[in-house]
Order: sequence, then structure tokens, then C-alpha cells
Amino acid sequence: MHRFRFVLTRPFQLIPVLFGISLITFVLVRSIPGDPARLILGTRATPAALERIRAQFGLDEPLWLQYFYFLKNLANGEMGKSILYKIDVLGLVADRLEPTLVLVVGAVILSVLIAVPLATLAAKNRGGAVDQAVRVLSTTGLGLPNFWLAIMLIIVFSVTLGLFPVSGYGRTFGDKLHHMVLPWLTIALSLSAVLTRSLRASLIAGLGSDVALAARARGIPERMIFRRHVLPNAIIPTLNLLAVNIGWLIGGTVVVETVFAIPGTGQLLVRAIFSRDYMVVQGVAMVFACATVIVNFLADILTVALDPRVKF
Repeated sequence: MHRFRFVLTRPFQLIPVLFGISLITFVLVRSIPGDPARLILGTRATPAALERIRAQFGLDEPLWLQYFYFLKNLANGEMGKSILYKIDVLGLVADRLEPTLVLVVGAVILSVLIAVPLATLAAKNRGGAVDQAVRVLSTTGLGLPNFWLAIMLIIVFSVTLGLFPVSGYGRTFGDKLHHMVLPWLTIALSLSAVLTRSLRASLIAGLGSDVALAARARGIPERMIFRRHVLPNAIIPTLNLLAVNIGWLIGGTVVVETVFAIPGTGQLLVRAIFSRDYMVVQGVAMVFACATVIVNFLADILTVALDPRVKF
């Protein structure tokens, strides 16, 4: 169990990371041109009305004091009050979490279901036609922008074939799944390309390793060698790669949710940026940062559990 001692110390190491993210987010948000008070009241607002709005949300305070209040709210489990929606940011973000979680989890599962069979076929047929086809597909997937791919999927499967809804999230469980097929596919086609390339390389290395050669010398069937020795060892670097790409995946939901009009945190972030809703932008950014940090932490734990040789 000494290998898992890092579980006790790692959370404390992550605190400076989150602090740095909060500072960078605060500075970048305040660098966006525009006055939130004027966006709320309009161009004909009087100076007195603008000052009242700024005072109401603490925008007239020095930046260092605004950041102090921001950290104080975080320490108390709060994120301030939205300038646009006039409600607590934490509750607002919590209401939008479900569509984003469904999108991210579904996309990850679909990516794994695509990547593992393709990488396995490519590795077992290295240099053959199947391997070349898989490499072409993965390279193509890496070069397709999410917004373009989403539009193409909508044109083909929604407008032309009428198989899936163009946008929205749905209300019932089945309706939600129906609405999420194309968003899942949009993200999965890009993410699975990255995972396929990594897993293919790891599988090829595993098939030619000394462990696999020794197992073949003992007469163990090739299928059992692959299942017991090659695949478990190859999954570990791919798992770490997936954890690293979680940040990219969460960022990708902003584009996908906007294209498909999914009422998640990504769409909320875009609207908050355009409306200069500082508190919401900071709140969503911190939620994304915490999610990324937690996923990478869980990936480290799973890596140590799968491979006794790994220590942190």
C-alpha cells in the first residue's frame, strides 16, 4: 500500500495549481474589452446608473481587492453572483453541469469503443492494408476541426437523412440520448484518433517484447498472450494520454455545445464572455480546471493500481 501514499499528499500539491489557474483566469477575464455595466444598461445609461451597477457587483473596487473577494468566495464554497442572470454562479453552473457531463462521458466511452478495436486490428496486421487504413483514418481524424465536423454531421445525418435532431438536449432519457449521438460522434472522432495512434504503438511494442516472446516459447496461444500480457501493459500509456486530453476534451465541449445548442457549461461560458459576466466566466473556468485536475489524479491512482512498477 506504500505505493498509494501519494494519494495523501497529491491534493496539497494541486492547491498551487488551482491558485495559479484562478489568477490567470481573473487577469484574462478582466482584460476583455467592454464594460459589463454598460452592456447591462445599454448605451443611453447615465453615469450615475453605471456607477450603481459597478458598486453593486464590486466592479469599482481595485483589481487586487476584487481578486481577494474572489478567493474568499471560493474558500467559502461560493463563486459570487452573476451580473447577467442575477443569481449565484455556483447554482447556475450546477444547473448546466448535467448536459456537459453526459457529453464528456459519452464521448470518452465512444472514443474508447472506437480506438481499442481499430488499434488492435492495426497492431495485429502491422504494415498490411488494415494497418494503413487505420493510420489514414486516425491522421484524418486529427486534422478535422470540431466545428467543421459538427456541421458536416448535421448536414448529412440531420438535414439530409433526418436521423438525428439538429440541436437541443431533449427532456426524457431516451430523447437526451437521441440528441447526444451527433455531439458524441463529433468529439469521439477526434479523440479516438489520438487514442488509436497511441494504443497501436503500444500494442506493437508489446507484441514484440521479451514477455510476449517468452510466452510464445512456452506454447501459450497468441490470443491469450495478447489478452493477458500485451493489452494490459499497452492500456496504461493510453490511459495517461486520455487523462491529459481531458482538458482538451472539456475545452472542446464549448464549441460542440455552441454548434448543437446544448444548454451546458460550455454554452454558458460563451454567453458569459460575450456579456462580460466576469463571475460566471471565472466560475466555469474553475469548474473546468478542477475537473481536469481530478481526472488526472484519478488516472494516476488507476495507473499505480494497474502497474505495480509505477510510483509517484
